[in-house]
Amino acid sequence: MASTAPLHPVARQALTAALDEGWADPARLYRSGRQARMLLDAARETVAAVLGARADEISFTASGTQAVQLGLLGALAGNRRRGAHLVHSAVEHSSVLHVAERHEAGGGEVSVAPVDRAGRVDPAAFGALLRTDTALAALQSANHEVGTVQPVGEVAALCAGAGVPLLVDAAQSAGRVDVPTGWSLLTASAHKWGGPPGVGVLAVRKGVRYASPLPADEREGGRVPGYVNVPAIVAAAASLRAVRAEAERENARLHALVERIRGRVPQLVPEVEVVGDPVRRLPHIVTFSCLYVDGEVLLTELDRAGFAVSSGSSCTSSTLTPSHVLAAMGVLTEGNVRVSLPYGTAEADVERFLAVLPDLVAGVRAPLGLDLPAPVGAAETTPRAEGRAGAESDERQATDAGGSAGAKSVGAGSERPEASGGVAATPRAEGRAGAGAKSVGAGSERPEASGGVAATPRAEGRAGAESDERQATDAGGSAGAKSVGAGSERPEASGGVTVVDALGKRCPLPVIELAKRIGEVPVGGTIAVLSDDEAARLDVPAWCGMRGQEYAGEAPAADYGGDRGSAYLVLRRS
Repeated sequence: MASTAPLHPVARQALTAALDEGWADPARLYRSGRQARMLLDAARETVAAVLGARADEISFTASGTQAVQLGLLGALAGNRRRGAHLVHSAVEHSSVLHVAERHEAGGGEVSVAPVDRAGRVDPAAFGALLRTDTALAALQSANHEVGTVQPVGEVAALCAGAGVPLLVDAAQSAGRVDVPTGWSLLTASAHKWGGPPGVGVLAVRKGVRYASPLPADEREGGRVPGYVNVPAIVAAAASLRAVRAEAERENARLHALVERIRGRVPQLVPEVEVVGDPVRRLPHIVTFSCLYVDGEVLLTELDRAGFAVSSGSSCTSSTLTPSHVLAAMGVLTEGNVRVSLPYGTAEADVERFLAVLPDLVAGVRAPLGLDLPAPVGAAETTPRAEGRAGAESDERQATDAGGSAGAKSVGAGSERPEASGGVAATPRAEGRAGAGAKSVGAGSERPEASGGVAATPRAEGRAGAESDERQATDAGGSAGAKSVGAGSERPEASGGVTVVDALGKRCPLPVIELAKRIGEVPVGGTIAVLSDDEAARLDVPAWCGMRGQEYAGEAPAADYGGDRGSAYLVLRRS
């Protein structure tokens, strides 16, 4: 898996042996201490050789996250005379973002390099952010959520030309692929390559200014205080050497399996987008977004089927915020599935995954009653249930944003009262509003939008703790999302705009409602989605990009009859 990997057999053997031989303090001169020191030195030399560093440039930390934090803070402190400006990409690991937030709060400056829809940094754009007062730049070797490999070599050359040290977070690639060149500081994490957890690596090139942000300690070159875990470090080094020896053969095998997933999933499951760079990527990670699917529900179903996969969607993150990686890429932040293949993954396991996935996705989508096209190459259309009836519908409403152009609800009671001015407004099925969302019944009164456009009456919200888990929001918004203020040009509510009232509903429900109603809008017409969930700011533009529609920007919901939140405007192009 991308977050961690099973313990490599070599690591298990080395750990067992080192527990007997390397238990003593390597800083002591008695026999067992000297023996532990020999094991530690040998492990350091092994790791240095694989990473392309000198042994005295390697320090062991308690985790990859700690290595990143110490590396960033130490390099910023060591280069404080040059300035207090930090540059990093928009898709770095959260450990980088947290240090950047602390640095900015302490008076420093931070510049963030954007990425394209594949999650890749443009070296020229990254280099343009470098300044004479830039103390440090940070760029991951490959992304941990979508597997896109970054152009580290090109960025490193630009940093070197500007005299700026570059920290490379190689946690996702170390051991699997060659370490990129040109780095000044490099970090890695042993449990990612099959070593034991609790071992991180911080490499600092000779000549790079570094001042430990922690109190002085004589261990690990003065960079990492505290007692080192010799047995775990020995096991980490042994497994790193083993996986590098196997890498060429195993990477080719896993790359072929991932390629099979990338090609087959869109053929087997309708309305799916595979995200990440299709060529410049790690051999073992593939991520795809399923429209009309709630990521948490699908991951639970896959887990029941025996597959441990991850998701970048907000509903499954511990922070309850949309994935900053997916948001920066401009793709859906809900309904994402990340599959990562550990060493030794069998072809039969991949085939079984591909066999069960279509039915699981169809089962999650079924209660919506959506008219889905057949997947490419499929013999027949995925079966779907009629309507959203009973308790099952209530449990499944939280499904992913998106859908085909012209998707329509086929449930019972689909006749819609006409709003004044000739704009249809759909009464919504029972929702599941969170503790923080106000429940507004179908009979609630709300001011009408100008020109007689009726906002959709809201049904009862989705009450209870599950909604609390879904209040995923993001302050940044999707790249390319345009803010449309009161004075800006935008489609007027009085000009026949169809209004979809999704107030009180958490994503992906606002986009689900958009997908159901887009078919009612004539080509060239406008639909306004009212939502008070910040995640809609990310997913509505992303849905437009997937479905060939045009995102026209954002306006106050009050302009379209809402009493709070924003209106996200979509022009139908197909």
